[in-house]
Amino acid sequence: MNFSREEIEAAQRTVYAAMPATPQYAWPLLGARLGCRVWAKHENHTPLGAFKVRGGLTYMEALARTQPAVRHVVSATRGNHGQSIGFAAARHGLAATIVVPHGNSVEKNAAMRALGVQLVEHGDDFQAASEHAARLAVTEGLHRVPSFARDLVRGVATGWVEFFEALKQAGDVPAVLFIPIGLGSGFAGAAAARRHCGVATKLIGVVSAHATAYRDSFRAVRPLEAPVSTLLADGMACRTPVPESLAVLAAEAEDVVAVSDDEVAQAMRWLFTDTHNVAEGAGAAALAAAMQQRERWQGKTVGIAVSGGNVDAEVYARVLAGG
Repeated sequence: MNFSREEIEAAQRTVYAAMPATPQYAWPLLGARLGCRVWAKHENHTPLGAFKVRGGLTYMEALARTQPAVRHVVSATRGNHGQSIGFAAARHGLAATIVVPHGNSVEKNAAMRALGVQLVEHGDDFQAASEHAARLAVTEGLHRVPSFARDLVRGVATGWVEFFEALKQAGDVPAVLFIPIGLGSGFAGAAAARRHCGVATKLIGVVSAHATAYRDSFRAVRPLEAPVSTLLADGMACRTPVPESLAVLAAEAEDVVAVSDDEVAQAMRWLFTDTHNVAEGAGAAALAAAMQQRERWQGKTVGIAVSGGNVDAEVYARVLAGG
């Protein structure tokens, strides 16, 4: 997925009208654990606690500019995408209906309602919620916001442009960057930013070992469904890959690796003890993967996405307690 310099700069103007750039830090204790220099990109520091807000802002700006007649949007989410759509829709005076599966994060649901969205609970997983959102778009005449789209990726890329440009200036561009994969906008945004910034960092996608559709599809070079059973990494709970994002993955990824819920929980604890940052399951998956592959990257500079920190208090307390 290619973007012109003008497209990236326009996305930056849109994003920075709503939020500042997020930081990246090289945490010494994480580096000691992995035996390498570890730069963490803190997308848990956005106004919504996750990277998705960037894509929501650019998507809604483009929608308001190109389709001004649209007054109501609908989308499906496990939480962070829905928050981004609600946040950005409100900035343009649009109504938003968000569909979540039953049993979704209580606190993410509350956050979406606080942003003014109409929350609908339907189905047992994200795929069922997404299919219901598509039906609502037809029956109620709403504009459906997909979970992967060019204008979403364009916004997400701004975070990774910040990351690569800062580390180019520091003379410490990572040899590898680990990025969690839900439906792929985070990975695609990093790939676009890598091209924009002219760096040679290898990109490794990270999926849940309990939701392996993207890893399986990457290895088979064709879309494959896989069951979802993760109890912790809801941001990576994908059953059916998006063909467009899979194409980006096939073209740009060095590899795709899987991390278990136990590995993710350990990474959440390390992020807290070593950096005092809160990460949700998907937000800690990149560190879990870097730890899994630490022998390969000894002595190198490694980048990780801390892609979000929106974890329910009860879940987080259990994780910190070692459960």
